[in-house]
Amino acid sequence: MKFLEPLQTGSLIKRYKRFLADVALESGEVITIHCPNTGSMLHCNTPGSRVWFSRSDNPKRKYPHTWELVSVADDHVACINTHRANALVKESLLAGDIEELSGYASVRSEVPYGEERSRIDFLLQDHADLPPCYVEVKSVTLGMGGGLGLFPDAVTSRGARHLRELMAVKAQGERAVLFFCVLHTGIDNMQPADDIDPEYGRLLREAIKKGVEVMAYRADISPREIAIKNRISVLS
Repeated sequence: MKFLEPLQTGSLIKRYKRFLADVALESGEVITIHCPNTGSMLHCNTPGSRVWFSRSDNPKRKYPHTWELVSVADDHVACINTHRANALVKESLLAGDIEELSGYASVRSEVPYGEERSRIDFLLQDHADLPPCYVEVKSVTLGMGGGLGLFPDAVTSRGARHLRELMAVKAQGERAVLFFCVLHTGIDNMQPADDIDPEYGRLLREAIKKGVEVMAYRADISPREIAIKNRISVLS
């Protein structure tokens, strides 16, 4: 995924009200940009960090700039725009780049399903040998150093609901996949963040025991493009 235009850069002053951040430009001007991330952004919102942001020409937007990337510890980069995760995974699915999920003729997005009225990120259908596959995508940006990444970075009742739905899908004889899209260049393996959300960790381990497939792929990230590259380990 290439950014349509070169990203602009500045220095983070603060993130606030969840969806806003103030950034100081090299010129000294301070602007407010949109922060497309509902999580805590732990370790990704340190004041003074270098940030990169895109700009929209949509006249209806109050804040035309969107925060995309941030520098993190040890000279690594994270993509905090959680909308990029689904777009990256869809791009890879359509290209057949994710071997474990290749061979499906149909890739549908945001399909309603489940008893808890959820929407699956991707429903893969029409494989010659395999049943339909339900793929739920999660964006991972919480790096702990030493190559370790954690998910989630805040308590997530929505994430817990998705795990319950995936277990139900698997019980019905179809494929159920939890796909961690790791948008942090310093993460080499990951595990549930039990200290942050113990219930999510418990449900994740239960889901694995019940046959939900859990996989994580790390992306290469630069101010020019982001691309899913290699699978990393998920430690349960």
